[in-house]
Amino acid sequence: MKRSLLAALGLATGLAVPAAAEDLTVGLLLPFSGVYASLGNEIETGFNLGLAAFGGETETTFEIVREDTEVKPPVALGKAKKLILQEKVDVMVGVVSSGVLGAVRDMVHGAGVPLIVANAGNDEATGAACSPYITRMSFSNGQINRPMGTWMAEQGIEKVFTLAPDYAAGRQMIDRFSQSFTAAGGEIVGQEFTPFQKTQDFGPYLAQAKASGADAVYVFYAGGEAISFVKQYDSFGLKADLPLYGSGFLTSPLYVNAQGEAAEGVITALHYAPTIDNPANAAFVAAFTAETGRAPSEFAVQGYDAARVLVEAAKAGATDRASLAHALRQVSFEGPRGKLAIDPATNNIIQPVYVYETVAGEGALTQKVLAQLPAEADPANGCEMVPLSN
Repeated sequence: MKRSLLAALGLATGLAVPAAAEDLTVGLLLPFSGVYASLGNEIETGFNLGLAAFGGETETTFEIVREDTEVKPPVALGKAKKLILQEKVDVMVGVVSSGVLGAVRDMVHGAGVPLIVANAGNDEATGAACSPYITRMSFSNGQINRPMGTWMAEQGIEKVFTLAPDYAAGRQMIDRFSQSFTAAGGEIVGQEFTPFQKTQDFGPYLAQAKASGADAVYVFYAGGEAISFVKQYDSFGLKADLPLYGSGFLTSPLYVNAQGEAAEGVITALHYAPTIDNPANAAFVAAFTAETGRAPSEFAVQGYDAARVLVEAAKAGATDRASLAHALRQVSFEGPRGKLAIDPATNNIIQPVYVYETVAGEGALTQKVLAQLPAEADPANGCEMVPLSN
């Protein structure tokens, strides 16, 4: 489905218009069906709000072509080919799943079409599989877990038991946390990886954690697994003696209210929380709440900032694939998350990480920010960035 977003007005029409010199065609490559449809919709809502908020700063018109990846790598590859070869998009935005990003990487790189990643966090995408045409505006798995290991050790926590689903993201997140925690003097006293999307009863793993002698438990779970895990952790009565920590996807604003009181007191780290106190976030939260009636999640801000970085590239004079790829990696701005920049060595985002506790608010759960951890560039992780041709 195509629609033209007039940058100055943020208005949509149902018809595609012929591309003019000041037009950019944007392929929105997201899951609009399947298990991650809610994430795709959240990112799209944020993206549209970003174009409406900042598009008036440029005369460029953005024509949007939506394609549904269905969170299936073969489907996503076919849709990417369609966007590149048939729709002749100037840039693509989206990709929720790391598996989908891995599937489309070579197509994107070979065709020289810029891709602004609005979610997928696999470390390889800005590591060994980096590309000058792939710019990540979301996070890397290591980036949001590595600082938490250091911070927890600084709080006097000496022994930790870790849990995560047994797939690439789960292992990367726990590995990066464990490395920094042990480097800071902590000890991992137990570690388990649960069958991904197959574990309904976490009881045996929670029993191991309780018997491990740990001071705390650190986990990564997301979506339905996060809801189930947090509820079961609470029902086991562990939080009083064995506090629960994790990456912020554990208590994402997108579904934390489904966890209810069980989420209270859980401390997590993420690159965004809707309670971050700065003017850019206040404006974003107000716009998103007016549009949806609820607070935005990390997925929404990733879409919002993806639109902002695209507008900034257009303001810098980018008019086609090559100039967009050059411009995207040079963008920096103050956004809802704080100061953002792109590391030219990897094309990964540089951003603050926030530690927050989920607490009861007025009629809903909310996030109490405990600390803002410094923004740091990821290590190259095997990235050898190929120079862009002029």
